[in-house]
Amino acid sequence: MRSVVIRSTLAATGVLALVGGCRAQVVEGGASAHPSAAASAGASAPSSPAPSASRPASGDDAKPSGSGSPSATAPAKPGRTLWSSGDEGKEVRELQARLRQVAWLFDGPTGTYGASTVKAVEGFQGKRGLPRTGTTDTVTWQRLLRMTHEPSRDELYASGGRPAAKPDPRCMTGRVLCISKTSRTLSWMVDGKRLMTTDVRFGSQYTPTREGVFHVNFKSRHHVSTIYHTPMPYAMFFSGGQAVHYSSDFAARGYAGASHGCVNVRDEGKIASLFAQVHAGDKVVVYW
Repeated sequence: MRSVVIRSTLAATGVLALVGGCRAQVVEGGASAHPSAAASAGASAPSSPAPSASRPASGDDAKPSGSGSPSATAPAKPGRTLWSSGDEGKEVRELQARLRQVAWLFDGPTGTYGASTVKAVEGFQGKRGLPRTGTTDTVTWQRLLRMTHEPSRDELYASGGRPAAKPDPRCMTGRVLCISKTSRTLSWMVDGKRLMTTDVRFGSQYTPTREGVFHVNFKSRHHVSTIYHTPMPYAMFFSGGQAVHYSSDFAARGYAGASHGCVNVRDEGKIASLFAQVHAGDKVVVYW
């Protein structure tokens, strides 16, 4: 009879163990990556604000552990200011690229901390209980780092503005439209000197822009495509039906679209100036 009682007791204990069993809690990014730690790091934040500093593992905001902790009830204090309205540079461009990753910024990146960036930072801060200053401080920056990944070059220059690539050696003599597919830029060069640079867009994989050395065959100020029946203002033809020309679609949509093989320019002022300077017979070099 005693053995039956013992077995019943053990069985009941086993049921209780299953009902009240523990589950491992996942800590995102390690202990040092907890938001409450970042929120209290204002005065003791690393002295270097450079984006190349060590970054915690990516992940969305974790909720404070324990409703009684100060971080769960007290508003976060702003940290040391890193960037604010009017600042420029590669760090601002990275900030903008990361804000685009979390859908708080849709313009740029431009590398200039303007009104749209201020508004995006304010929104990001308010969503996470941070003071809505619109300036990027150490607390805001660390929170954004945890939620995003290192921007690629394409993300950093999603709307153009890349520095022009090193000119191809074939661009160094004479009058040349020097067009780099790597930097997505067109440089107008005369005797090895770069006189103008502008963003350009190329054809898709189905209608690629041809690479090589060509020459301007003819120019047409108010050209309309005979195939697609679309305007091609300031057209300078260099390879069959492929030309350098202004594109209103490129101006409106940026790199979300592509040409049918032509070299699109979106800055109408620059293409108008270029059209006035380029002569039939001038060299065109398209290269990677």
